[in-house]
Amino acid sequence: MRRRSVLPSHHDDAEKGGGKPPQSRLCFLATLCVMFWVLIFYFHFSVLAPDPDARPVAVATQARIAHDHLPDRVFNHDGLLRTPPAAVGKEEAPAAVVGKEEAPAAVVGKEEASAAVAEKEEAPTAVVGKEEAPVAVVGKEEAPAAVAGKEEVPPKEYPFQRALKTAENASDPCGGRYIYVHELPPRFNEDMLRECHSISVWTNMCKFMSNDGLGPPLSNEDGVFSNTGWYATNQFAVDVIFGNRMKQYECLTKDSSIAAAVFVPFYAGFDVSRYLWGYNISMRDAAPHDLVDWLRKRPEWNVMGGRDHFLVGGRIAWDFRRLTDEESDWGNKLLFMPAAKNMSMLVVESSPWNANDFAVPYPTYFHPAKDEDVFLWQDRMRSLDRPWLFSFAGAPRPGDPMSIRGQLIDQCRTSSFCKLLECDLGESKCHSPSAIMKMFQSSLFCLQPQGDSYTRRSAFDSMLAGCIPVFFHPGSAYVQYTWHLPKNYTSYSVFIPEGGVRDGNVSVEEILRGIHPDIVKQMREEVINLIPKVIYADPRSKLETLKDAFDVSVSAIINKVTQLRRDIISDSEDKDFIEENSWKYELLEGQRTIGPHEWDPFFSKPKPKDKGADSGNSSAEAAKNSWKIERGDQN
Repeated sequence: MRRRSVLPSHHDDAEKGGGKPPQSRLCFLATLCVMFWVLIFYFHFSVLAPDPDARPVAVATQARIAHDHLPDRVFNHDGLLRTPPAAVGKEEAPAAVVGKEEAPAAVVGKEEASAAVAEKEEAPTAVVGKEEAPVAVVGKEEAPAAVAGKEEVPPKEYPFQRALKTAENASDPCGGRYIYVHELPPRFNEDMLRECHSISVWTNMCKFMSNDGLGPPLSNEDGVFSNTGWYATNQFAVDVIFGNRMKQYECLTKDSSIAAAVFVPFYAGFDVSRYLWGYNISMRDAAPHDLVDWLRKRPEWNVMGGRDHFLVGGRIAWDFRRLTDEESDWGNKLLFMPAAKNMSMLVVESSPWNANDFAVPYPTYFHPAKDEDVFLWQDRMRSLDRPWLFSFAGAPRPGDPMSIRGQLIDQCRTSSFCKLLECDLGESKCHSPSAIMKMFQSSLFCLQPQGDSYTRRSAFDSMLAGCIPVFFHPGSAYVQYTWHLPKNYTSYSVFIPEGGVRDGNVSVEEILRGIHPDIVKQMREEVINLIPKVIYADPRSKLETLKDAFDVSVSAIINKVTQLRRDIISDSEDKDFIEENSWKYELLEGQRTIGPHEWDPFFSKPKPKDKGADSGNSSAEAAKNSWKIERGDQN
């Protein structure tokens, strides 16, 4: 017998209901279904539907809203933490939107901003409130957005820029030419003139201080000079002559901020000459130390640390370049003092191996008061008959085996074309300006070997007379007076290397006779044209159209300082300058590359106790011997 199921089946229910499901259950299910779809459509169209007037929201912006609990952090579209976009004011700039495409926000920092680019390569814009700003597109050669924290540094200002700008004022005849003169305590200048008897051991300099440093007037009994403008000028009087000329300079200023250069009226040559004999180094260096201390306390010094300052020492450089601190050594150390090395110093003979001293001409006997005096003298020198081919005025140097003076004197004695004025003791004509100038005026060429140092006043006396100088060492003129004489030395002089003369292999007469007369005429004309630039006009007046040695020197200093200032502003100073090659730099035109030169054998830098440099004497010995000049010798 089959056992009956305990639980009722659906079949049984169907049978009981006549085969139809209950109505209440069906209605309940249908209602639930309808409500579900109503809610779906309502949520879709009412909640999720976008506002037709609203701007689209970028993905990155939605991410910031979703992650509002991390206000200082931003998640990218991959849900990864990244650097926040650049802030605009206090608000963060939303990402760029292109058409219907959403672009991630620009990232400032180490990651590059990516922005969707339209198919037509239109630049996307960042939404900032209601304003649109262009967004940098990487790879499209457009400038990237400014990097936070990197501001443009303004150009550096210098206190001397005002002085440079004065040159731009076309209505100012002194623009770019102003000179400021320090008002030094009188112990640095005027007191020395009141004590002029102590300036030199050998010479009473008081008589040479008359006429503003020109000395007493020269008489013209022999008719050698012109009627006015001639004085018995001491060759070491440049200190006071230059200082008095500066008082008449047309562009002086009391406002140092517009000055193209600053003049220090310290009589450096007079000071050193007082203490060269019989004084220890402390006394010799006392005034230079005091001067530097005084200058460094002045505001004008701090503008450029003295690099715009200049002064004059009317002696050879070796008087200011004591190489050691031994009491027996010569001179003071003015030009070796660290602060003073920043200044420019004008001397009658400079050092070839140092960059802070510059040679200016020795003073001659002629100091014209007006242009016409110069023109008349030049015309007279052109018209003179010159019967002698060459001449020499000087004394031999028997104690110096390297000197060629003895050989030149011998050659002149044996030549019928040479006029000789020997300057041994007792030969009074060598002490007479009239006798010397008369000989030079009658000669085509004037021999100018080294003196006790490289240079001689005689070279300028001969040029004043229209006589073509003959040099035997490049240090006698060519590497010295580069402001006043042409770099093309063959245009106004003859160069005969002294080695050949010393060895007896060179005939000066043959060389000079071999120069064509037309070339001689051209050279003499060049010498005569140079006369204004190698003389110092009367300090009590001023030339109108001509530039004398003072004008040329001041202009050169101004140009030097101006160029230095421009180099400082443009950060283009020459960092590779080699001071020991200074003599070579002076020969170059804009070139700064130094290499071998034909004159290298003439220049071997002297060292302490060195007795074999150059002409056989150290610089100190040369300076010491030069004092013979002050006793009246023609060097």
